[in-house]
Amino acid sequence: MAASLPKTMKGVSISKNGGVDVLEYKTDMPVPTPKEGEVLVRNDIAGINYIDTYFRTGLYPCPSFPYTLGREAAGTLIAHGPGSYPSSLKQDSHVVFLATGAYAEYSAVSSIHTYALPGKVSSETAAASLLQGLTAITLIREAHHVESGDWVLVHAAAGGMGLWLCQLLKATGAHVIGTASTSEKRELASKAGAEVTLEYPESMGEDKFVAKVKELTGGQGVPVVFDGVGKKTFDTSLECVRRKGSMVSFGNASGAVDPFTISRLSGKNVKLMRPTLFNYIATREEFERYTTELFALVEQGKVDVTVHKTYDLNAVAQAHQDLEGRKTSGKLLLKV
Repeated sequence: MAASLPKTMKGVSISKNGGVDVLEYKTDMPVPTPKEGEVLVRNDIAGINYIDTYFRTGLYPCPSFPYTLGREAAGTLIAHGPGSYPSSLKQDSHVVFLATGAYAEYSAVSSIHTYALPGKVSSETAAASLLQGLTAITLIREAHHVESGDWVLVHAAAGGMGLWLCQLLKATGAHVIGTASTSEKRELASKAGAEVTLEYPESMGEDKFVAKVKELTGGQGVPVVFDGVGKKTFDTSLECVRRKGSMVSFGNASGAVDPFTISRLSGKNVKLMRPTLFNYIATREEFERYTTELFALVEQGKVDVTVHKTYDLNAVAQAHQDLEGRKTSGKLLLKV
């Protein structure tokens, strides 16, 4: 099988950090060779995530240049590197993975974070589900264990991550307060499970926003805030957390959170977290357990996987612009 592989492939990489102009669509990138513990996947569909823009801009440092963007894709397993592998990862199996280098026709990725898909799950659904779905599950289970009846504040509730959180929190029995920038987006959040939808604090007024959250929660505030917006919402989010609650900051859509004095947490004994998905799924057992649960929910129809748009690989710059401009609701995909 490996002998029939092409030597070059299409892909998107960057040679320096910057705006969308640094994204380079190439047709002569070398096809990677899987190392020990890796598998080679011919990608069909890659997912686009905010973390891709963080590496592009330099908010997160790239390990080296040129650097191929992308953190998830679905396709066909076509070769194994040396070593042993999970028995489910067979030649020609339909798989999805979490790894760097997904904006390309082929990716050599760790078998630890590669999963053989159930028959009913398409490449599109898998690539639209994996990173955000696993992030949402681990946030509500491990970053802060949400209980039935809890009030939870979710920022950017109509975005890809927000829609996942709304659906999973509703299934848990929680009451969701979701923020979004437009009435259309707030309606999407409501359909996904947000019981109450609000404008962002900067639009509504921070004092009015906090007062509304306190009113909904009997004056206490929420047990947890899931904040993927970052700089613009952090301070208001902290004000909305109740005594002994959790502030979970998991994204920087509006920019990185400014440094702050840690003693601010002592006023209500607030727990502050900045979790990353990969520290919850570092082992094969953790990854397989949560991924199996995720696709069971998908197959059972308990979550609706919302795709905003699928872009051609050479239109990646437009995709990044749309994502950063808050012009999207749901997942963005790249047809590889």
